[in-house]
Amino acid sequence: MNIKQIEHGSKGAFLIEENGERLGEMTYSKAGDALIIIDHTEVSEKLRGSGAGKKLVLAAVEYARQHNIKILPLCPFAKATFDRTPEIHDVLSH
Repeated sequence: MNIKQIEHGSKGAFLIEENGERLGEMTYSKAGDALIIIDHTEVSEKLRGSGAGKKLVLAAVEYARQHNIKILPLCPFAKATFDRTPEIHDVLSH
């Protein structure tokens, strides 16, 4: 499962695309230079049960670690993933 990131100004997304079809996306907004806010996660029925949503969240965690920023998960799915995954709390905004 290949995840790519796009960013335009203060908005961005992590995407899963296969054969030109977007099968998953998690969108975020930048709040200054030190915080991104995850506002939406959506995965196609085709990927349900594959862990695709969690992989999108983990891609954002990796991005946050590389850029020394924090994440505020407003999206209910992303928040639940953070709640269930203590090892990614290092990037969680409090």
